[in-house]
Amino acid sequence: MKTWTRALALGLAALMPLGAALAADIKERSIKFAFQNQKGHPQAEGAQKFADLVAQKSGNKISVKLFPGGTLGGDVQTISALQGGTIEMTVLNAGILTSHVKEFAVFDLPFLFANAQEVDAVTDGPVGTSLLAKLAEKNLVGLGYWDLGFRNLTNSKRPITKVEDIAGLKIRVIQSPIYVDMFNALGATATPMPFPELYPALEQKAVDGQENPFTLIRTSKFYEVQKHLAVTRHVYNPQALLVSKKLWDSMSADERKILTEAAAEATKFQRQLSRGQADDALADLKKAGMQVTEFSPEELQRMRNAVKPVVHKYSAQIGDATVKEVFAEIAKVRGGK
Repeated sequence: MKTWTRALALGLAALMPLGAALAADIKERSIKFAFQNQKGHPQAEGAQKFADLVAQKSGNKISVKLFPGGTLGGDVQTISALQGGTIEMTVLNAGILTSHVKEFAVFDLPFLFANAQEVDAVTDGPVGTSLLAKLAEKNLVGLGYWDLGFRNLTNSKRPITKVEDIAGLKIRVIQSPIYVDMFNALGATATPMPFPELYPALEQKAVDGQENPFTLIRTSKFYEVQKHLAVTRHVYNPQALLVSKKLWDSMSADERKILTEAAAEATKFQRQLSRGQADDALADLKKAGMQVTEFSPEELQRMRNAVKPVVHKYSAQIGDATVKEVFAEIAKVRGGK
């Protein structure tokens, strides 16, 4: 009798998750998720993982439709669409959010991070969490941070082995003031431009070069229109995973939980994938014919020195408290090694 009773209890317990799912407050929804990178890029793979998880967790009631490659517009346009509710989700460079929450500029301070471990300590800690919380008043909801990797410099004119080689080049940068100031400080002519316009601008020689991580250079096929790649690792880009607050406010607690859990799982998957592909992407770019150069430690320090005024300028704008907190988190990681 005891065995039968125990078996019945176990059986009922096994059915409880199914019953809970059936009772959950989940509506039929379709979510437009727009982003800049092409299919095959870790950003796109992370988005697909997120979509699959949401479908699974919602019993296929919530469908996440992906719009890769900037098909719905550049990042700035997409943020505006999120705020208005015409697009429901995106993932983009966290620094682009500076125009909405000034403290996000901290992620784009030149040469701030040495490795991904330091980034995760900041983004997953109090600093990253508090910055995402500030987005609510801008009609945006942050669900976490994905990986894009260290940015490196390419151009079609000449190899770059020292700071002086950058001078005079017209370099496309993301639409964020700190990038403009950074590359102007290096002697280049910084040209902010939406990402969907970049490849044709490179092809038509409207700009000489651009700066992005290896994986993005590969999937965007910039090797077709750029010959020279300098390994500068000047900025590490956390990517902010965002939801329209208009959508968020319309969702039940059960639906929000689904998106939150799917985001956490997709974030872990995306970071591992992105970081694992960086070295392979560089090897592929070499095979594709790109000439790769690296800075000596001395030249790298000269590059750091050249952008110090930019670091000081934006540290003041960001606020001493935020900058100190970021450096304190990084110091903990470095001190623990």
